[in-house]
Amino acid sequence: MARAKVHHVCSECGASAAKWQGQCPQCGAWNTLEEAPLAERVGAHRYESLAPSHDVVTLDAVPAQDTARIGTGIEEFDRVLGGGLVEGSVVLIGGDPGIGKSTLLLQALAHLCATREVLYVAGEESASQVALRARRLGAGDAPLPLIAQTELERIAATVRERRPAVVVIDSIQTLYSAQLQSAPGSVAQVRECAAQLTRLSKQIGTAMVMIGHVTKEGTLAGPRVLEHMVDTVLYFEGDTHSSHRLVRAFKNRFGAVNELGVFAMTDRGLRGVANPSALFLSQHTGAVPGSCVLVTQEGTRPLLVEVQALVDAAHVPNPRRLSVGLEQNRLALLLAVLHRHAGIACYDQDVFINAVGGVRIGEPAADLAVVLAIVSSLRNRALPRGLAVFGEVGLAGEIRPAPRGQERLREAGKLGFSRLLIPRANAPRRPVEGVEIVGLERIEQALDAAWG
Repeated sequence: MARAKVHHVCSECGASAAKWQGQCPQCGAWNTLEEAPLAERVGAHRYESLAPSHDVVTLDAVPAQDTARIGTGIEEFDRVLGGGLVEGSVVLIGGDPGIGKSTLLLQALAHLCATREVLYVAGEESASQVALRARRLGAGDAPLPLIAQTELERIAATVRERRPAVVVIDSIQTLYSAQLQSAPGSVAQVRECAAQLTRLSKQIGTAMVMIGHVTKEGTLAGPRVLEHMVDTVLYFEGDTHSSHRLVRAFKNRFGAVNELGVFAMTDRGLRGVANPSALFLSQHTGAVPGSCVLVTQEGTRPLLVEVQALVDAAHVPNPRRLSVGLEQNRLALLLAVLHRHAGIACYDQDVFINAVGGVRIGEPAADLAVVLAIVSSLRNRALPRGLAVFGEVGLAGEIRPAPRGQERLREAGKLGFSRLLIPRANAPRRPVEGVEIVGLERIEQALDAAWG
């Protein structure tokens, strides 16, 4: 009996090789080539152009039109998407198991099915399991079209026949194409299924939402090209043991990147949080050393987040530096700036930094809050109540401006903060009623102003 033809596919990048090698020739990863059956060559009709050819036009002659949006009925979800789903767009949502991906999309479709044609494709659950979950969410009476299917060709035929406005694929790793011999979830199957569904979405104008599995590192499983195929990539953040969930946009062709949506998990599903700053501010009865309120910017939304620091004497030769929710390398940089320009040494101290509420802050405008929290904990002196700060700290000890400074000031004033330490370049030309604004140029000035 003739042996079936095989090739070797890299599990990291999806590259193919005729024989096994220790290192992938494309991405350079080691021991990632796995043997897979060689699929028959398919016809060129599967890769036809999405549209007929047109004459070349100049950019100024193309009419600019606003993209139509499909509201999901969940305000926080629409915010992350940039105002709602776009016709013909493809959205990929990733997150840890059990964090609420299927719950959020089932709620959205249950709202949309009253006014639009939608379709829920269940690849991981049976129809009865989805119905039980819908009843727990209070959406059991919704006339939501559902199909429990994992074969790509049958799903595509159903979508072409019904032409729904929104389709949810739960999940992309469970689908398989009958034209490939590899198992569902493999690199070849995930890439092929995603490519076919993306083409179908662009052809008929259906908004496609795919749920993707994540690896133990927290990244989307499958080939890296998967994130490049789609228009929007969303990630669920937060601890599964907490009642709060954060949805962040890492890629969005139709909206702001790093936009953040805040949800609360209840027994009736996910509910949007109207005032997310309240989640990230601890309710202390009095002033606490090592705590500083930061005015940060997540996408188009200003948020107030409490940054906490704990500085304690080190009991080992190498002091520990631990940061939760903030960049680890940035902490070492700020400690060096403190020592050089403010004369505050922490070389014999363990330093721990935490952003309250599980939010992840990536912008450098959090530097000033981290510095003040560290000094407050080291000196065991609490910062005054009603104080909020933002600003980037440079290596020369200067306080650099942050973008969208006026929006940050308005948010802090709205929540009752009466004193703000900000970069001098962000100081408003006119005084703000009820708020004392202190413009800073150097880190030494920040330390004096905080307890002055």
